[in-house]
Amino acid sequence: MRVAFDGKKAARNRAGLGNYSRFVIGALARRFPDVSFDIYVSRKGDNALLAPLLELPNVTVCYPTHPVLRHFPKLWELFGITYELGKRGADIYHGLGNELPVNIRKARATKTVVTIHDLIFLFFPHTYSWIDRHVFNVKFRSACHRADRIIAVSRCTARDITKYYFIPKQKISVVYQGCDSRFGTKCGKDAMEETRKRLSLPARYILSVGTVEERKNTGLIVRALQYVPDVSLVIVGRRTPYADQVESMARECGVSRRVKILSGIASEDLPAIYQMAEVFVYPSRYEGFGIPMLEALSGGVPAIGATGSCLEEAGGDAALYVDPDDAEDLADKIVKVMTDDKLRSRMVSRGYHYASGFAEELLADRLMETYRDVAGL
Repeated sequence: MRVAFDGKKAARNRAGLGNYSRFVIGALARRFPDVSFDIYVSRKGDNALLAPLLELPNVTVCYPTHPVLRHFPKLWELFGITYELGKRGADIYHGLGNELPVNIRKARATKTVVTIHDLIFLFFPHTYSWIDRHVFNVKFRSACHRADRIIAVSRCTARDITKYYFIPKQKISVVYQGCDSRFGTKCGKDAMEETRKRLSLPARYILSVGTVEERKNTGLIVRALQYVPDVSLVIVGRRTPYADQVESMARECGVSRRVKILSGIASEDLPAIYQMAEVFVYPSRYEGFGIPMLEALSGGVPAIGATGSCLEEAGGDAALYVDPDDAEDLADKIVKVMTDDKLRSRMVSRGYHYASGFAEELLADRLMETYRDVAGL
């Protein structure tokens, strides 16, 4: 079998869809050494992030060969990939980032799969420009209707696809995301203390990880913090204008000295940052899956998420949950996790167990099962 991937995100994005793409390709290639995997990338310079994958003997990067389209990367991504699929005899083409080439149906011998991560732009339209909302909607809807199979990263996303794009349930397979194995590797005490000193982390802190934007609802933790003494809040993520609101809210609540926002943190530092936290809190109003919840559980950190989207899938029975508008309930749960040793121990134990269900090989098996079903093998 030969499986081809859209490599745009894998080659260019250090986080988010880039991490997902590299995780999927690596997991499959390691699990199925007899299958050939091709990563389609429009520019030859786009391969630094792919270096670890290229060490695997069954992974190949494919660049444009069409005499005209190789000079026009965007056009090649839209139209030229289909030309390459026919030449290389791909059995499956998997669009890892919510889209498929416009003319993908011309590759008649290749079955198509697309991963849809979320429909956030439909739920929070005011956080996107009009043109971005329109482009995303057209791309996502078109990909869903043209694909032979859709992979949704959560049951929540699958329901949204069915509801808003009128896609039959039987066309959708739910295959969860996994997280990098380093989050489940225990960091040494010396390494953690070095990270603490270098980043000036407080002795005790609540942790939240993710872009500091309105949808993530980080302000709820700030409001809860005024009811939780003797602990700080560390927020790790890219700043947006909402970060200024979070800091303003912290001043109004009298907790500004206990709130620290860290941006541009190296991914290598994240496991230690997680594992030194008293509790991880993720009060997001909407997620496609909520990978930080899983990263926390993998590292033995008790986690609290918000109800209303898919976080209960990401955390299962290992985590606690609160209404995304109830700061006092969040404060109560934070205090319980920090003071009730039996509860904490139980959450840590359940967290390890729940995270084990997202092991790389299990998710790779589920993806390959989907490919073989679509290809009729």
